Amino acid sequence: MTTAKTIMVFAALASALILTNPANANQNRYDAAEIRQSVIGKRIYLAVPFGGEFPLNYRLNGQVDGSGEALGLGRLAKPSDTGRWWIDGNRLCQKFTTWYKGEPMCFELERISDNKLKWTRNNGQTGTARIGSSL
Repeated sequence: MTTAKTIMVFAALASALILTNPANANQNRYDAAEIRQSVIGKRIYLAVPFGGEFPLNYRLNGQVDGSGEALGLGRLAKPSDTGRWWIDGNRLCQKFTTWYKGEPMCFELERISDNKLKWTRNNGQTGTARIGSSL
């Protein structure tokens, strides 16, 4: 193989490795510091399938609370609940008192725009949310 061909092969291989490196796979994914800066201390509005938004408050003291009363969820389930949030690696985790039977869940967050994100729950469920004002 000629030197030029060898260089081209190595360049192609290096490009393929860079493009398939998991660290480069999703540069829009929030890390722990970005979660603290962009989500914690704010009201986050989850988009709901039947229209509207469901607000969750990620308080600085580690508490998370939400209310679905404006969406009429009181007819279907407990309309409001309180729990705890924490960061595990680069995932935002939460555990409510009664919602989801009190089971903990963690989310990877991906930036869509300055005030919009995509979330992926540890069970594979996905959705979008809007980052609201500070609490």
